[in-house]
Amino acid sequence: MNDLTDVYNELIMEHGINSYNKKKLQNADFSEKGHNPNCGDEITLELKLNGNIIEDMAFSGHGCAISQASTSIMIDTLKGKTIEEAKEIIKTFIEMIKRETTDEEKLKKLEDAIAFQNVSNMPARVKCALLAWHTIENMLDKNKDTGSGVIDECH
Repeated sequence: MNDLTDVYNELIMEHGINSYNKKKLQNADFSEKGHNPNCGDEITLELKLNGNIIEDMAFSGHGCAISQASTSIMIDTLKGKTIEEAKEIIKTFIEMIKRETTDEEKLKKLEDAIAFQNVSNMPARVKCALLAWHTIENMLDKNKDTGSGVIDECH
């Protein structure tokens, strides 16, 4: 188990420091800001759809290694998924962090995002890990009836 924890820690550090998902997305369909007032982490997620499939995502902003890595790994996990698949993965991630699910089969859908499973043991970091996931959840909920590709104003 310790080897797995080390792999997860390396993955989080790698994404926290050198995220290739941290960039401006050309022709984004949707943009949503997320902010954690407790620590000042702030991100802007951008999303490009192809029908109901998440074709591309990117983010900008600043924050701790956990929030940055969680955002980057979330993007890798959700890219190429349908909106419905993405919503299921988002729900599972949030349940994992809040310790509402430990179902191994369900957690497999999280792919690399399972690396954040131990964050639930660090209450001060939970909001950092969840920032991007709540932000994408808000974006998808706000734009569920929008097929027009109009960028929604951020709150």
